[in-house]
Amino acid sequence: MNFNVYINDELGHQLAHVAEAEGKSRNALIRDALSFYLKNHTNQYWPNEVLNFSGVSQDFPSFESFRSELKPASEAVIF
Repeated sequence: MNFNVYINDELGHQLAHVAEAEGKSRNALIRDALSFYLKNHTNQYWPNEVLNFSGVSQDFPSFESFRSELKPASEAVIF
């Protein structure tokens, strides 16, 4: 897919400088940057399974009821 992106002169010069320094084309850098952005900025919302969670059954024991079964903390070993 092809499309045009218009950027200001300063950004264009910085892009050209980095492209030359890394031995890549400007298009390759833009693809990499766009891929990175989309990978890290999508799916930042709770999934429907979490949003639609209505809680656990009333018959489910509370977390605190299991505290008596926990082992006591051990002494930390310092080397």
